[in-house]
Amino acid sequence: MKTFSAILAIVVLIAAIVLVKVFQIKKLINTKVVVPAEAVSTAAAKRETWQETLTSVGSLTAVQGVTVAAELDGKIAEIDFKAGADVKAGDVLVRQDTSVEEAQLRAAEANAELAAVNLRRTGELLAKNTVSQAQFDSDTATSKQAVAAADNIRATIAKRTIKAPFAGRLGIRLVNLGQNLKAGDSIVSLQALNPIFVDFSLPQEELDQVKTGLKVDLAGDAIGGKTAEGTITAISPDVDSGTRNVKVEATLDNAAGLLHPGMYVDVAVKLPVTDKVLTIPATAVLYAPFGDTVYVVDTKKAEDGTTSQVVRQQIVRLGLRRGDFVSVLSGLKEGDTIVTSGVFRLRPGGTVEVHNEFAPDAQLAPKPSDS
Repeated sequence: MKTFSAILAIVVLIAAIVLVKVFQIKKLINTKVVVPAEAVSTAAAKRETWQETLTSVGSLTAVQGVTVAAELDGKIAEIDFKAGADVKAGDVLVRQDTSVEEAQLRAAEANAELAAVNLRRTGELLAKNTVSQAQFDSDTATSKQAVAAADNIRATIAKRTIKAPFAGRLGIRLVNLGQNLKAGDSIVSLQALNPIFVDFSLPQEELDQVKTGLKVDLAGDAIGGKTAEGTITAISPDVDSGTRNVKVEATLDNAAGLLHPGMYVDVAVKLPVTDKVLTIPATAVLYAPFGDTVYVVDTKKAEDGTTSQVVRQQIVRLGLRRGDFVSVLSGLKEGDTIVTSGVFRLRPGGTVEVHNEFAPDAQLAPKPSDS
């Protein structure tokens, strides 16, 4: 009897617990859960005119650039330039010792004067028929040889006076006073910096779109995040057999002297063609292997007349990217409102609150402050 009462009590207790849990579960089921709206920023898909461009990476080269070197062996007697200075064509850079040549020149000039005097005297005598024509011809040749010998020494002295072949900026000095130079020894680099060339390559299939006179835009860290504009001045007639690329050269002004040979830059060739494209900020796109998507904001009206902003996920096909924007080929229409920030927190059908006062400013040509 006692065992039966104990079992009955346990059954009643379990039944009571089950009833309580069933009641709690029904209450939870009937309770309406309100998911808070996500705070997002939005933008409208809009049509813009984009100029077509061809992009490449280029390298800056000097219009004229040489390493000034010695033509003859000799000792440096004078250095007349400072490293990094701007020079004009003909400015003296280095003078080699010419003391021996100057002495030889004085002797050669004396021989030339004597030969000239002898020639005049022979000419006078020839007019009186007191000397032969052969003697006059011999004295003429002797005079010319004496003048040529003097000119040869003057040329040697001139070669020992090393001058800038063109205007430009000097590099680091590679020689010292009193140094014995050998023919061909480097003295200093000289580069003409204004204007300056940018050399780059384009695929052969784009060659029909390129011609001289087209404008190019240059950008990159090498020019401090700024942009520069140049003009295509030469297109190589040869196609590289390995890469099937064509070399192109553009010329740009460098009056400020910010560009230097050897720098690399991003090059964009402006084509005389423009396209109407549907654009959205690139931050709106969720990239995935199965397809790129964006969240479109729609207005939903409830039965009680209230409205709310809900999102739906839309697959899009993207085109070119320009700055902070990307073009949309399909999936959206002009005027669609899309979420531009906070997309990773959203789910289809979720509600959102729009706060565009904190939205980032998307630009076609962004200039980051830390670039």
